[in-house]
Amino acid sequence: MQAGNRNYRSADELPESVPIFPLSGALLLPGGRMPLNIFEPRYLEMVEAAMAGERLIGMIQPSLDGSRRADDEPMLAPVGCLGRIISFAESGDGRYLITLNGVCRFRLGEELEKPSRPYRRAIITPFAADLKDDDRSAVDREALIGAFRDFVDANDMEVDWPSVEQASTQTLVNVLSMMSPYGPAEKQALLEAPDLKTRAQTLIAITELLLARVPDGQGGNSLQ
Repeated sequence: MQAGNRNYRSADELPESVPIFPLSGALLLPGGRMPLNIFEPRYLEMVEAAMAGERLIGMIQPSLDGSRRADDEPMLAPVGCLGRIISFAESGDGRYLITLNGVCRFRLGEELEKPSRPYRRAIITPFAADLKDDDRSAVDREALIGAFRDFVDANDMEVDWPSVEQASTQTLVNVLSMMSPYGPAEKQALLEAPDLKTRAQTLIAITELLLARVPDGQGGNSLQ
């Protein structure tokens, strides 16, 4: 998996533990790019530590049931996605503007406690298969684009269709999943799909379900 200037070929090239960034509704997938506006002090420190090291951050959602630890920090979902910082800029007003490139999903392991560090860190088990090429021939591109087109039409959205048509299958599935306006539970389901084919089928099913609930004439959104 190529992420910026780094090409990760096996799970052995990834660290055993990484800083964790819990963010509800956020979906990062292998090969996808996620811009982030970092302003909270502990996450500013997390970014600085990542930049001084391997530039890797584990994006993960809080637990969907809302459960919390004894210290009132949210419990975490079982699966997240590792991202490499491929761009970094200082805003001039104390914020960092970064972009993460998705590397691979991971299963969350034990959290590491360190009182001197304000952000969370955990042991992870990478999904090694994400670092290799998927069998993309099994994905029904026509059905996926058709469902997305119906959703766009129903919501009066604007889309660069030539770019959508020309995208590789992996890019198409993962980018449409990331840009989908769905809730945390749906995004977690897309993240945890075992392979690209299943993710595409899940995205089609969620989209068709949502289409059945969209009132006629609702619109005004834009996807670029």
